[in-house]
Amino acid sequence: MSEQKMRDYYAQRAATLEQIYDKPERQHDLREIQQRVVSVLSGHQVLELACGTGYWTERYAPFASAVHATDINQSMLDIAQAKSFPEGQVQFAIADAFAMPDAVPDQYTACFAGFFWSHIKREEQTNWLSRIHKAAGKGSVLVLIDNNYVEGSSTTIARTDLEGNTYQLRMQEDGSRVEIVKNFPTDSALRKKFGPSVRDIRIFRNTHYWMLSCVLK
Repeated sequence: MSEQKMRDYYAQRAATLEQIYDKPERQHDLREIQQRVVSVLSGHQVLELACGTGYWTERYAPFASAVHATDINQSMLDIAQAKSFPEGQVQFAIADAFAMPDAVPDQYTACFAGFFWSHIKREEQTNWLSRIHKAAGKGSVLVLIDNNYVEGSSTTIARTDLEGNTYQLRMQEDGSRVEIVKNFPTDSALRKKFGPSVRDIRIFRNTHYWMLSCVLK
């Protein structure tokens, strides 16, 4: 799936995107991962990538020093900006998570991306990490959260390509179906991918979600 098609898919899902967090079987795990995100990002100047509707921004922002939340879709940002945030704490901007500008010195101390890593093709992940180093700055904490594949709760994997990327078929608002990249990496795969460019890797998993935190070298 091209970046443009992925962008279009999420743009038309903006109004219903947060319904995924309503699944009853995920509530305990969701609260647990939220607590961990808040704990790691507290006191930081955070660059958030692909913030979507601001679901996660709203949860950790009150504890951060400052937040610059970005997304490529204005329809997502319209919903995010309508949420309640501490005055002057959060700034939103249109930005492509694959083409973020270089950070100025001391601009950020942390970078957060929720449910974005799984949509990056395996062959593009190293380049994306290199871009994030420049966008967030050396020494910044990087925090990623994403889904585990859980039979009966996750959307079925439709196919796997030659690079090992897995794909799901998602229903659009007009009733049509679209194929999107959705990868489910193991701990060892994450450590292998991140190891050369970060330090202090920590990975946590519960049944439905995983969280990786590290420091950019």
